Amino acid sequence: MHKLLWIFVFIPFSFISAQTDYRPPAKGEIDQKIKALPSHPRLLFLKNAENSLHQQLERDHFRRNLHQAILAESEALLSVPPVERIQIGRRLLDKSRECLRRVFLLAYSYRMTGDERFLKRTEKELVAVSEFSDWNPSHFLDVAEMTMAVAIGYDWLYDHLSQDTKQKIRTAILEKGIRPSYDRRYNNFLRVENNWNQVCNAGMTFGALAIAEDEPELASQTIHRALETTPKSMFPYAPDGAYPEGYGYWGYGTSFNVLLINALEVALGTDYGLSSIPGFLKTGGFLQNMIGPMGLVHNWGDSGLKAGLNPALLWFASKTGDASMLWNQTPYLEGDQAANVRNRIIPTALFWGTDINLSQLKRPEKLIWYGQGDSPVALMRSSWTDPNAIFVGFKAGAANVNHAHMDVGSFVLDALGERWAMDFGAQSYHSLESRGIQLWGRQQNSQRWQIFRYNNRVHNTLTIDDSLHRVAGYAKIDAVAETPEFLAAVSDLSKVFEGQAQAVKRGIALANQKEVWVRDEVTAPGKAIQLRWTMLTEAQVKLLDDKTVELSKNGKKMYLIFQSEGSIKLKTWSTDPPNDYDAPNPGTTLVGFEANVPAGKTQAFNVVFSTDKNANPNKQSLAKWPVKKL
Repeated sequence: MHKLLWIFVFIPFSFISAQTDYRPPAKGEIDQKIKALPSHPRLLFLKNAENSLHQQLERDHFRRNLHQAILAESEALLSVPPVERIQIGRRLLDKSRECLRRVFLLAYSYRMTGDERFLKRTEKELVAVSEFSDWNPSHFLDVAEMTMAVAIGYDWLYDHLSQDTKQKIRTAILEKGIRPSYDRRYNNFLRVENNWNQVCNAGMTFGALAIAEDEPELASQTIHRALETTPKSMFPYAPDGAYPEGYGYWGYGTSFNVLLINALEVALGTDYGLSSIPGFLKTGGFLQNMIGPMGLVHNWGDSGLKAGLNPALLWFASKTGDASMLWNQTPYLEGDQAANVRNRIIPTALFWGTDINLSQLKRPEKLIWYGQGDSPVALMRSSWTDPNAIFVGFKAGAANVNHAHMDVGSFVLDALGERWAMDFGAQSYHSLESRGIQLWGRQQNSQRWQIFRYNNRVHNTLTIDDSLHRVAGYAKIDAVAETPEFLAAVSDLSKVFEGQAQAVKRGIALANQKEVWVRDEVTAPGKAIQLRWTMLTEAQVKLLDDKTVELSKNGKKMYLIFQSEGSIKLKTWSTDPPNDYDAPNPGTTLVGFEANVPAGKTQAFNVVFSTDKNANPNKQSLAKWPVKKL
């Protein structure tokens, strides 16, 4: 078995060597650290750390309110039966996540209060899941989260559990958690660049640290393996911190990456340089700027729409010394506590970033953030303090990135406290998989692109001759403007339309903090093409004339004014999906135009979003926009 183990270790190492200067430690260093581990508890929240946290809570009303909410939720969990092994489709994941949530909350509550009821209820949960037949290794995220849950409970309550209970839990961590991770049928997470790598390595590392005194060799090998393979999932943060899988999966992959790093820091005294991998410490800025003034996010790809408290941002703010990163987090800390306690890692918000005074945060200085990488984005706003501010999120990238849609060139737009240009986000995976849909293909002919809300025809982008975007076509942010009076991003989308157009460029600007411009410059190939410009909205749509669209929502109005060198035809399209497996989309409309671009000709299309229906679209070519090239 050990020979197989080292095969797993050295395959990723050649990749690491080619990608970065990062070098994992020799296994002997880990061996020595394992011999010197602190006593339990050693995961995240050390023994006797409760006293300093109590003092912190006395002077920090944000955290004090959250602490009380955790205690109240733990009280409510006392009468709830433990999770059962009920699998939904190919996943046990919702049970693993609920177990992690419960154990984190209950074990925290016991440590902070000494109330024996919380101890007994946590133990009941731990024993129940330890007696499951397995933790569903065929979908290894389920194993990873369950292992983390049981490891935290075992470690945090170690001195208060019976020997029989500890043996049962320890055996489950070993046999249902760590050992299946060395089976090639289940451990593809070691070879991927996405959130599976981050989550699964974190779960295995927590399990290894929890039982290290009983399984020192296996613990050392598992931690060493994580240090060898996790960097593969961290390279995509370079160069600027833009997370390839979007807002929702940042909350998953990045949070578990931080859990892994912090567990190593606390237990071993070092993260062996993981947090220094290029781009990683910048990613807090990405998440902060992805949230608009209404608390809605730029939800491209498989992401939800609503923002919430992300405890990992507290870690990033502390690590980087940039407390302004938390500017839009404090409303969630003191807001809907029912939502907060649904977050399965919420106790970390109480002991991460405790060096930051949450009552004296300064607002961020810049009104635009942009980042390259696999999924480049530009995020701009007219204000950090006005809930009615204009917010624009613009996405480039490619469709063949994990959890991506055919949305290159797409954007969202908030103004007047409403979202006017929207994205559907993801459809429930189970609703598609249960119908036999092959959801995860990323080739040009994959069934994924037949799902209504995943292809370009329903995104705020361009479609040529009713064709799909090229999945391998990639676009970066080519130029930006950063003055408050003119924020802009320009992207060459030509590769996305390879074989369909000779050239396609799009620029989006927030001008004078009151208007949004979109300009497209399209060059047809040796034949004429039909161009379709679409924007998805929940507003009521009224075509006023051949160039003006009125959008109405909650008594507020915005106007789209179009201008082109050639003729265009304004249109609306239904969002009723064509397939019975597609999710319904009530209350939404696609609005835009169709136009013909003659063979070999370049045609420009200008749009202005404004509260003034008499606003004039800017006609300046992208080459003359006052932007700097990147």
